[in-house]
Amino acid sequence: MRQLVSAACGLWMAAAATAQAENVVIVELYTSQGCSSCPPADDFVAELAAQPGVLPLSLHVDYWDYIGWEDKFAQPRFTDRQKAYARAVGSRTIYTPQFIVGGLDRVEGYDPDETVERLGRHRALVSPVTLHVERQGERLVIRAEASPALTTPVRVQLVRYMPEETVTIERGENAGRTITYRNVVTSWELLGEWAGTGPLDVMADAPGSEPAVVILQSEGPSLILAAARPDPVQKSESDAATKAIVSAKDAPPSMEAGFVGAPDRAPEADLSTSGGAAPSE
Repeated sequence: MRQLVSAACGLWMAAAATAQAENVVIVELYTSQGCSSCPPADDFVAELAAQPGVLPLSLHVDYWDYIGWEDKFAQPRFTDRQKAYARAVGSRTIYTPQFIVGGLDRVEGYDPDETVERLGRHRALVSPVTLHVERQGERLVIRAEASPALTTPVRVQLVRYMPEETVTIERGENAGRTITYRNVVTSWELLGEWAGTGPLDVMADAPGSEPAVVILQSEGPSLILAAARPDPVQKSESDAATKAIVSAKDAPPSMEAGFVGAPDRAPEADLSTSGGAAPSE
C-alpha cells in the first residue's frame, strides 16, 4: 500500500501546475449487518465524517446474507464494486470490514490507525482536477477542469446516501444488536466518462432529499482525482446556468466535447473469492 500511495502522490504532484481547491477525500467502507467484525468499523464512520474534507461512505455487501440475516442496505452492485477493486490489484480475496481510501489504498479489517494514516496521505495530495457541483432544484450542475489536461479519461459518478439509519438485527452473527449506520450508500451511478482535455459542464438528475456527491475516478476502479458535494446557488445564477448547460442524459456522445454519457451497462463479471473474511464461492 505504501508504494501505491507514493506512486499516486508523484502522479498528482507532477500533473498539477498549481494547487487546486481542496479535494474531498472519499473513504469507502465495505460492511455487512451479518458480519460480527463490522460494528467497530461502522462506528468509526462517525469519527471520519466529523473530519473536515473527508466523506466516508458505507457500502453494504450481500455475501454474508446466507448466515441468516438479510442486510437491508446490501446491493449486489456494491459487492461487484469491491470485487473490481480486488481485481485491479490482482487479488482474489475480499473482506469485511474493508476501508478503501481515495479509491487506492486498501485497509483490511478494523484498523483505525492505518486508515487515518492513509487518509492523511491522501489529504496531502494535490490533484490536477478542480470540481464544482451546484444543486438546481432536482438536478446537479457539474463543472470540472484539469490543468494540465488528463492523459486518460476518468469516470464521472453520482453517489446518493442516507446520513444515518438505525437497525435492530434479529438473526445472524449480530443478533440482538441495535446498530446505527452512517452515510449508507443507496445508489452509485456512472454518468459517463470525461476525457479531461477540456472543461466538463453537464447536468445530472438528483431528485429527492438524499445527500449527493460527485466522484471523478480513474478506471480500475483506482485513484479518485476529485470529489465534491453540491453547493446551493442563487436563483438568478441557476437560471443562467440552466440555459448554458446541456443535460448529460440528453447530450449525444461526443469525444470532441470531452464527455461521453454512460449507456445502459450490464453488471460487471463476477470474481471468485477464496480465503480471507469473505465466504468462498
